Amino acid sequence: MLLLSLNSRRMSRNSACIIDNLGSPPKTLVLGKILWGLMLILSVFIYGSHAPLLTLSKDNGQIPFSASSVVVLTELMKLVFSLVFLLIWNWKQLRISVSWYHAAPFALSALLYAVNNNLVVHLQLFMDPSTYQVLSNLKIGSTALLFSIFLNQRLTLRKWLALSLLTAAGALYTYGGLQDSQRLPSSDTQLHITPIGVLLMCLYCLISGLSAVYTEVVLKSQDLPLNLQNVFLYIFGVLLNVIIHFSSSPAAGFLEGFSVWVLLVIVSQALNGLIMSVIMKHSNNITRLFVISFSIVINALLSVFLFRLHFTTFFFLSVLLIGIAVYLYYGVK
Repeated sequence: MLLLSLNSRRMSRNSACIIDNLGSPPKTLVLGKILWGLMLILSVFIYGSHAPLLTLSKDNGQIPFSASSVVVLTELMKLVFSLVFLLIWNWKQLRISVSWYHAAPFALSALLYAVNNNLVVHLQLFMDPSTYQVLSNLKIGSTALLFSIFLNQRLTLRKWLALSLLTAAGALYTYGGLQDSQRLPSSDTQLHITPIGVLLMCLYCLISGLSAVYTEVVLKSQDLPLNLQNVFLYIFGVLLNVIIHFSSSPAAGFLEGFSVWVLLVIVSQALNGLIMSVIMKHSNNITRLFVISFSIVINALLSVFLFRLHFTTFFFLSVLLIGIAVYLYYGVK
């Protein structure tokens, strides 16, 4: 399976560290590779199920809950998970000297993530959703560029081509990967984007890449347990997002419109955030980009099953481009 081979070359060095952070001592290299592969697959499923779960949570086609409330609870859930894992698996390492110097860098990570989450909302005011979805794939390029600069990773022309194909695959799938045969394209849905929308999209892609790469740099530069680093990150994340929520939304409506589907979104996104931290600590953001790209397959399968949508040529072309991208980036010597 393509996904299982994404980091086979790195696993010889990283598998022991990864399993230690997950709380189970490494017995064999094979076990480490299996757990690494299962973790990547789980992340693909979570990414792919996110949009369908949000659709299931809608009431009469509208989202009945506060998006900022979901962000706050997701960050809080990440913090709780990290604290529990820290106390269970890393309690012996809590005696190490930890100062404000270790925690401070994560404040910037939390701030960048918070700004990016709010930019997503404001972007909708200056362009239609379809244009946003297509252009947002440009963050693949910005992330790769910042990754090569800040982590001093020189990507070959072949690897840049692979990442370009990954971007094109996401754009094609967004443009027309699925189709509802019972509905005709709405004539009153106009594609549009304003000059301010272009500037905000550039800023969004820049901050998206910067937040991911900066966090990777911080995680790898500190010789601390990953669970402790996550505690630092999510403490700042909770504080910032609580401030943002209560400065823009009434306190009385914090849990209004919540359902089982919303709770499932919160738990799954919290779990996926922890998985992403493992990937950035022991692999890199390029792996994260491939995981996100693979998730369109799960997204499509769930959409076809749950909402009776149909595959189009764009979907199969997107999958083909992703396969070629994986081969170019990881398969060609």
